[in-house]
Amino acid sequence: MNLTKNLNYLRKKHKVSQQVLADVLGVARTTLGDYERGKTEPNIETLIKIAEYFDVKVDDLIRENLSHQDLEILRNKDMRVLAISVDSENRQNIELVDKKAEAGYLESFQDPEYISELPKLYFPQIPEGTYRAFEIQGNSMLPLLPGSIVICGYVEDLRDLKNDRTYVIATREGIVYKRIFTNINEHSITAISDNPAYPPYTIPFEDIAEIWQYYAHVSFSDMKSGMDQWLESNIGEIQRKLDDLIEKEA
Repeated sequence: MNLTKNLNYLRKKHKVSQQVLADVLGVARTTLGDYERGKTEPNIETLIKIAEYFDVKVDDLIRENLSHQDLEILRNKDMRVLAISVDSENRQNIELVDKKAEAGYLESFQDPEYISELPKLYFPQIPEGTYRAFEIQGNSMLPLLPGSIVICGYVEDLRDLKNDRTYVIATREGIVYKRIFTNINEHSITAISDNPAYPPYTIPFEDIAEIWQYYAHVSFSDMKSGMDQWLESNIGEIQRKLDDLIEKEA
C-alpha cells in the first residue's frame, strides 16, 4: 500500500521520530505505528495533516510511491534515465548491467526499484555526471574482449553525440557497444563494429531508449571461461581493478 510506504519513507527522509509526528497529528504513537504497518488507515483529516506537514499532495500520498521521486534525475520527451545511487559516504555508485541482466534491464530500466537493486561499483574521481557499467558481449569490438566492463556516461540529448566515438546503445532489440556516426538529416545513427567482420547498420533515433558514451573499461584475463559465475562472485575484484586504474592515472 503506497500510503504505508510513503508515511514511513517521508518520516525517515525528514528524520522525524514516530513520537514527534504523532504529536503533530494529534494521535497516539501506537496509532501512528499502526498506520505505518498498514493495520489501520488515517481519516481524511489526518491525511490532510500528514500531507501539509511533509508538503506533498494528498493524492500523491495515497497513489504514488514517493521514494521514486528521489531516484529520477534526468528525463526528456524521448529518453529517461534513473538516478544512480550513492553509498553511506555520499560517494557515487555505478550500477552494473551484466549480460544476464540485459533482458531485465531492457524491460525495467525505467523502474527505480529495479535499478536500485543492480550491483554497484564506485569509481573515484570520476567527472560529475550519471554513469552506468555494462558487460561487453561478442567479438564485434575487438581488441576489447567479451566480458570486459565498459563504464559509460549518460547522454541526455542526441544532439550531443560525437562521431567516431564509442557508445553503449539500448534499444528494444538489445544492448550493443558500437562506434557511431550520426545521420542528422535521417534522424538515425550508423553503428559500426571495430571488428571489420561485422557490417555496420543503422539505428533510427526513435528506437534508442538510452545511449551511454564510453568513459573507461576494465578487462579480465579469465573472461573466456565461467564468466557468469565469476562475475557474480567477484564484484570486489572489479572494484579493485578500478581502483588500480585510478592510481595509475593519478
